[in-house]
Amino acid sequence: MSKATPFLIAAALLAGMSACVSTQQQLDDQQATAVATALTRGRWELACPEATAVVLSRDFIQPAIQGPWVQGMQRLEYTVGVEGCGKRTTVITICQEGSDTCFAANPDNRFIQQ
Repeated sequence: MSKATPFLIAAALLAGMSACVSTQQQLDDQQATAVATALTRGRWELACPEATAVVLSRDFIQPAIQGPWVQGMQRLEYTVGVEGCGKRTTVITICQEGSDTCFAANPDNRFIQQ
């Protein structure tokens, strides 16, 4: 065993432990942008500028393709409920890790009358 081996093992363990913390931190850091994006889409679809939003769920999505020479895109996904003017809808917002932009889509392209 070389002198560098214990250092490499310690570095790998530290990197693994910090990944768990950073995933939640990334979700927290991106949430305001994701909600704002979903709210803009929801207000347009509901024709309701007074609509409000609430996060229903959020998840860190791993890339579909991973390997030693290929790295896919990691994404943050938020499901946001938007409600106002007697209507409500659900918007899915996807943000790329490390980016300040998000994409919002209504999975059903419909809204619910209350």
